[in-house]
Amino acid sequence: MGKYKKRIADELLERKLKGKGAVLIEGPKWCGKTTTAEQQAASVLYMGNTDDLEQNLRMANINSKMLLDGASPRLIDEWQVAPQLWDAVRFAVDHREGHGLFILTGSAVPPNTDKILHTGTGRFAWLTMRTMSLWESGESNGMVSLRELFSAPKQIEGKNELELKDLAFLTCRGGWPDATLTDGDIALDQAFDYVDAIVNTDISRVDGVKRQAERTRLLLRSFARHQGSGAPIRSFRNDMIVNDTDKLDEETVASYINALKKIFVIEDMPAWNPNLRSKSAIRTSDTRYFVDPSIATAALGASPDDLIADLNTFGLLFETLCVRDLRVFAEALQGQVYHFRDSNGLECDAVVHLRNGSFGLVEIKLGGDDLIEEGAKTLKSLASKIDTTRMKEPSFLMVLTGTTSYAFRREDGIYVVPIGCLKD
Repeated sequence: MGKYKKRIADELLERKLKGKGAVLIEGPKWCGKTTTAEQQAASVLYMGNTDDLEQNLRMANINSKMLLDGASPRLIDEWQVAPQLWDAVRFAVDHREGHGLFILTGSAVPPNTDKILHTGTGRFAWLTMRTMSLWESGESNGMVSLRELFSAPKQIEGKNELELKDLAFLTCRGGWPDATLTDGDIALDQAFDYVDAIVNTDISRVDGVKRQAERTRLLLRSFARHQGSGAPIRSFRNDMIVNDTDKLDEETVASYINALKKIFVIEDMPAWNPNLRSKSAIRTSDTRYFVDPSIATAALGASPDDLIADLNTFGLLFETLCVRDLRVFAEALQGQVYHFRDSNGLECDAVVHLRNGSFGLVEIKLGGDDLIEEGAKTLKSLASKIDTTRMKEPSFLMVLTGTTSYAFRREDGIYVVPIGCLKD
């Protein structure tokens, strides 16, 4: 299998296999789902193998049970090619003893769910895989644990080894496993190849609807410019219409965005809805993010040098990188990442909320003492508005940075942590 870098998902998959008959791993193409699943699978069926595709599809229609024969856990890779396999797996789980029987992987939501009769509740566990965090790819030294911050340590220590140029490269390279095994321009090519695949084939193959390559490219560029915002559909439409002579309505743009979500290119961030002392209205629109920052840089045609020359854009895309890592880490902690925005303009970049109700507030800043101070002010302002008679106090307040030399706890209790020191 070649060189395999350990993933946070390894332990998550092992745990889920112990509790359910089948585990579905979903995530973007090329993020490492199959390779991770292969580490624990005892037998494999590659549905996407073109040599056997026609025969496998025929068997899925005639006798899908035959495709499930094999040692457990049996990996069924790209199961969505034959959606009827879902119910076949569910039936097998019901009639065999034990857990950890099947692993399913998918890089797209099935285009047609008419042949799926059962939701899989009680039989399946779900696992979302994303591209690699800096900790998984080896660029973060992991001296600060997000898990440990929830216990509010009085002191943290960490020395950042990443400079601005390193962060620019890592933002453009992304967390694609293959890219982490190469250097320089070869590593950067992965994101451009990924965008080309989206534009030329993937966005149309997801549901069989033919979509224009140029419109897709325009949408990706517009989406890249709106990273970290709550931009409505009309904003993307207005960006695209400048270069689109055909009629383009918001419904069409929405269909393109939904297709990108189905192939896990886009992962918007839901709004956090805490109990507040004030009567400020909470904005509930999602915040726009690609699943990996390199999709944005490739869509814009931006290089590491371009980011360093435009620190405002770099700051927005650095935020996407940090959100990716926080999402990977939160998954390991049985949590989720949200954003906060109210009607008075108060915003918080990320809220890591765990299943037990504990949460931490995070502001993301590329670097600079003034920006860190600005982030700290935002965190304290939001923390002061939370009604702690109706919910927990925040477990921690953190400014997540890029270029700060050290990780430390300020006198006011706020943690300053470089992304190059953070792990799950």
